[in-house]
Amino acid sequence: MNRFLQSRMLRSMIPHFILGLMLIIAFRVTTEVAFFSDHISTFFSRLTPFLMGGILGYILNMPCSAIQRLLLKIQNGFVQKRSRAISVLLTILLVIALISLVLNLVIPAVTRSVVMFVNELPNYEQTFRTWIMAIEEWDLPEFIPDINEDAIFGAIGEFAAGLNMEAIMASVFAGFGNIATAVFQVFLATVTSIYILVEKDRLKSFALRFLAAVAKPSTYNAVLKYTGKLNFNFYRYIYTQTIDGIILGSLMTIFLLIIGQPHALVLGLILGVVNYIPYFGSIFGTILAVIVVAFTQGLPTAGVAAVIMLIIQQTDGNFIQPKLMGGSFSLSPLLIIMSVTVGGAYAGVLGMLVAIPIVAIFKDILDEYIAYREAKKLEDKSPEDDFMNFEL
Repeated sequence: MNRFLQSRMLRSMIPHFILGLMLIIAFRVTTEVAFFSDHISTFFSRLTPFLMGGILGYILNMPCSAIQRLLLKIQNGFVQKRSRAISVLLTILLVIALISLVLNLVIPAVTRSVVMFVNELPNYEQTFRTWIMAIEEWDLPEFIPDINEDAIFGAIGEFAAGLNMEAIMASVFAGFGNIATAVFQVFLATVTSIYILVEKDRLKSFALRFLAAVAKPSTYNAVLKYTGKLNFNFYRYIYTQTIDGIILGSLMTIFLLIIGQPHALVLGLILGVVNYIPYFGSIFGTILAVIVVAFTQGLPTAGVAAVIMLIIQQTDGNFIQPKLMGGSFSLSPLLIIMSVTVGGAYAGVLGMLVAIPIVAIFKDILDEYIAYREAKKLEDKSPEDDFMNFEL
């Protein structure tokens, strides 16, 4: 009997023991936040190559899946059976070819443009002084202060002289010292992306089995529905922005070549790349291009360039891009600007890129919820309510 009472007493003390243990853990966490945050940040920093590999694998899966669909149309048992492996191999070869193209054509052209721009900096300074002198000759209102070019260039000179070159060189050497780590992380990310491409079907099957085992059927179906929409949004967005960036960058490059801009290729490339960021990207690229044209070819040419580039940009934004999107992202401009701003504040450039597809899926969920609630209210509405509303 005493043993029974002792056992019962011990069992009754277990919840108190667990509560006391949780309080001790909570106290340790609150008193040593820095310790836990350092370990958490270290843990996530170790996962960074694998996260980047996952993102790279997700992006590369688009051309890989397209190649696999083409291979499956070939009436050959050997090819169809090994379609995934062959598509992964062809995707890797395609990426290597693109990297070789960039290294042999794009980077040398960009380097030449940068060197040319730096060598012409003294001429650009004189051009800027000429602009200021021309502005000072205008009959401007009295409330506009005079421009003191000596003060402007003096401030620039003081800023340049105040730079700590020793610290800059130390940072440069430190960056070279981290090259081995960066190369290793790139290697891990690349290997991870290849494994993800090869094991995509198995990973997907495992995730579906796990979700079916732990979730209710309604939750399982909802997760499948919205993850499928999110995946479609990402694919459509990346595809659309890539094609649109190529079109916009090509049109801008052709126009800049027509007006004789020496940095046409670099500026067109920049405009095509920053086009991935809605609104802000194309605006930034256009302003940069107009400034470069102004310094290298003069203000009249820059004015003409600004008008033509604005026309090209508006044509792309109002006709070409919506045609490519196909109505996939029916978001208001204000919501897009807010999404890009918040995404950039929390996750930098990557946040800007993924903000639109994520907000689009949240908008779909909210629209469906509102429609469900409206239908529910109509079902619960009685005929007496309709009569009272009519009388009122």
